[in-house]
Amino acid sequence: MLDQVGARSLQAIDYKAFALDVEALHARLKAGLGPADYRHLQKMVRWSRGCTLLGYAMAWFPNPLAALLIGVGNMGRWATVTHPVMHRGYDAVPGVPPRYTSKRYARGWRRYLDWLDWLHPDAWAHEHNQLHHYHTGQRDDPDLVERNAWFIRHPSMPRPLKWLLVGLLMATWKWSYYAPNTFWALKQHRRIRAQDPAQARANPLPTMGTVKRWLIPGEKVWLPVSAWGLEYYARCVLPYALFRFGLVPALFLPLGTWAWACVLVNSLLAEVVANVLPFVTIAPNHTGEDLYRFEGSCASRAEFYVQQAAGSVNYHGGSDLQDFLLGYLNYQIEHHMWPDLPLLKYRQAAPELRAICDRHGVPYVQESVFRRFGQLWSILMGDTRMRAADTRPAASA
Repeated sequence: MLDQVGARSLQAIDYKAFALDVEALHARLKAGLGPADYRHLQKMVRWSRGCTLLGYAMAWFPNPLAALLIGVGNMGRWATVTHPVMHRGYDAVPGVPPRYTSKRYARGWRRYLDWLDWLHPDAWAHEHNQLHHYHTGQRDDPDLVERNAWFIRHPSMPRPLKWLLVGLLMATWKWSYYAPNTFWALKQHRRIRAQDPAQARANPLPTMGTVKRWLIPGEKVWLPVSAWGLEYYARCVLPYALFRFGLVPALFLPLGTWAWACVLVNSLLAEVVANVLPFVTIAPNHTGEDLYRFEGSCASRAEFYVQQAAGSVNYHGGSDLQDFLLGYLNYQIEHHMWPDLPLLKYRQAAPELRAICDRHGVPYVQESVFRRFGQLWSILMGDTRMRAADTRPAASA
């Protein structure tokens, strides 16, 4: 009954009026881009780099704080710098140097300077910026947790084993899920484009929902036993692993083998932190029994706006420190409405967008990250399910 009521309420929205208000706010935000946005980016760069450097400065002896700081710096570099920059968030900001624009950041050799991680920048930009953002909550969203976790959610799975599997996923998901999934998506897209350019032009955002798989499409490159698998390890796994767990600890060898061993252990612990923190903040952003799944793609820009709001959730925040620790993922609704804005604009836009949503009867969910993780956990355990909805306006339904 709840799902039916929710679907009817979404269909009853005045889509055109809602879209006009959303686009008017977006235009005002774009017109207000200025030096403050670049200064804020510079602060995020300093904070993320600072956490990493401070962590390594204390990593040559047993120190959990060092692992925590390195992990926070890793997340900060990804979430508060790489994420908005690769979404073209700073391309139009006056005074931003080319290295912080989407055409230069982490491109080619700059990957090793800007953002070296398990994920390849080109692969993540394709899977996240295009496939996920344009299919959010839909059947073809490659990051739809409820579908991807079907194995864990299965009723026959013993609950202790579910806990164990989710724990392992949280500690390793950038390597075990996200990196192979994004790399496979990019390779699949390039193969389609090379084999059938006409199809690629007609459908520039190929879906992954119909791909035959056991768990996720990325499972096809998990092992280096195929051409794509070998390429995945050569371009994603080895560069990051050799740098993080080989080169960096080796820099401490002049202090002795004990210092080297401590840095290696702290680096491994930091990797767990760098997986757990983003998982706790990213995975709940589009998951919960009060959020929607959509069967079809958007038929209009207005429907796109409604789906982004109804399929996303915000967390509480509001200060630079709170927002930094949450990776600015606490403004997920604003980000999915307008992915081309700098981070500071999301905080400024949130009260106005919430008022617009309230005025038009569009869902706008905001809770603490801990409560939202509880919603995610319930979905992963198979105890609850997301709400199914058709967001076509009633007049065209």
